[in-house]
Amino acid sequence: MIHRIIPTADLVLIHPPSIFDFADRKAFLGPISNVVPSAPIFEMYPIGFSSISEHLSQNGMNVRIVNLAYLMLTRPKMDVRQFLGRIRARAFGISLHWLPHAHGAMELSRMLKEVHPDVPVIFGGYSSTYFHREIISYPYVDFVLRGDSTERAALMLMETVKTGGDFARVPNLTWKDNRRIVVNDLMVVEARLNDFTNSYRTMFRKALKYCALSAMTPIHDWWRYPITMIVTCRGCKKNCSFCGESNFAMKRFLGRREVAFRDPELVAKDITDLSRFTTAPISVVGDLRHASDAYARTVIDRLADARVKNHLVLELFDTAPREYFQRLGRLEHVNFEISPGTHDDDIRKRSGRMYSTHEMEENIAWALENGVEKFDVFFMIGIPGQDESSVMETVDYAGRLMKRFGKRVMPFISPLAPFLDPGSLSFEHPERYGYRLLFRTFRRHLEALEKPSWKYMLNYETKHLTRDDIVRVTYDAGSRLNDLKRETGHIDETTHETVSRRIEENRALLREVDLLVDREGNPKAGAGGKLKKLMKTDVSLTEGIICDNEEIKWPVFTSGFRFIRIGAAVIGDVVRWMAGRR
Repeated sequence: MIHRIIPTADLVLIHPPSIFDFADRKAFLGPISNVVPSAPIFEMYPIGFSSISEHLSQNGMNVRIVNLAYLMLTRPKMDVRQFLGRIRARAFGISLHWLPHAHGAMELSRMLKEVHPDVPVIFGGYSSTYFHREIISYPYVDFVLRGDSTERAALMLMETVKTGGDFARVPNLTWKDNRRIVVNDLMVVEARLNDFTNSYRTMFRKALKYCALSAMTPIHDWWRYPITMIVTCRGCKKNCSFCGESNFAMKRFLGRREVAFRDPELVAKDITDLSRFTTAPISVVGDLRHASDAYARTVIDRLADARVKNHLVLELFDTAPREYFQRLGRLEHVNFEISPGTHDDDIRKRSGRMYSTHEMEENIAWALENGVEKFDVFFMIGIPGQDESSVMETVDYAGRLMKRFGKRVMPFISPLAPFLDPGSLSFEHPERYGYRLLFRTFRRHLEALEKPSWKYMLNYETKHLTRDDIVRVTYDAGSRLNDLKRETGHIDETTHETVSRRIEENRALLREVDLLVDREGNPKAGAGGKLKKLMKTDVSLTEGIICDNEEIKWPVFTSGFRFIRIGAAVIGDVVRWMAGRR
């Protein structure tokens, strides 16, 4: 079914796996994706695909989204080259948003050029922007669209591709004029997001148009757990030192001087409209108070009036006043996420998060008082100032949180992996923030993703933790937190035993890898065959290691989808389109 001829599109946006040949060359990726919905190959495509597709489609372009990572994960025997060869397009767009996709993105680009030598390949995303000069130097990359607002620039580029116009007129574009690299001005940086949205209705329609529902599936278990996202902003006012999307990174590398917000009335409408098609949780990307208290009040009041019943997942970038949680009590199902990183106030503030542990605990108490159903607290390993004892003290603190607040508060701890974000304050000034960078260039990050385990992929050490320390304390912390969750009743005995087994299996595999490679992760003399045999070990690419996948999820009512409403909406759109054509 997947290999039939696919209708021609102007632009096909393709999302690669983090490691292109992951099925044949199984690197032990460890817990690098345990606290996000996707698997370690990061098969969840960037939400920017939706808004680019929406904008170009509204302006007469045929755009298709292909989640190649999902297809390769769920169909391990598919012939990728043959599948790509059957796609007909004027141009291909490849997501290189976060750096862990570097290997998959470049290998996908290479293969596309082999099967479609005359079709241009376009890169985009944060990492593409940061490394645009290096990336454009590869012979199988034709264009890089820079910035976090590429909808208008992408339309101008596609119009130029179709008409054969002058690429020098396309803003935000890095390209090659013969062999000369040309960097056009970074001009398109949207001040507001009112003209752009990630319309799931449009995605359903495109899936039917291209007979490719599976190719547009966002994550590996989406049909069982169809969580969706609504974006409130682009950019950030905060300066967390290790974040590549910080205010510093946005200003210096992506041309964004101010945070761009979507009007609160439109955010509420986006959520309300989406709730008509799904009963699953809706994750609201961006703290509602990021713009202002008035902004948050407007969104909350509109949703309360609309009586949205889905579980809403809200973020806290900073602690909030009691009145905020009282107003949220008007909503039926609310959940929260906060990422303090550590229990230690001094270490947290040095990393750019200025609230105290006491203030966070106040917020948790107020939230639970006003009906919040689940409050996730994310801690991290690899923050400057942490040593092994500090990490384990954080785990013990997580245990105290669970004992005080009960099962509605769920803590997690995970490593800052595999990379310290390029563009972050810590990446640009590592010594100042307590890091030692092991490599900086795009090529070195690309090579790191070919190493046999996640330890050798890490691009940093801290003043207190080497790569060996980070790996060891990650599994120690995961094991201890797993025990505490069992003791407090947050997980059952079966889940505890499963996570314990996975942790010990991972420890053992990494010890075997370490015996066969040198300090940089390269096979020792004569160890290549043994390493290759070890890499054939059957390791799941979809199961959590230091916590169970189910721990990070929120309730889904009934099937998750309202298929009758989806079908009616799509048919209505088609009828209106046909009437307009006539």
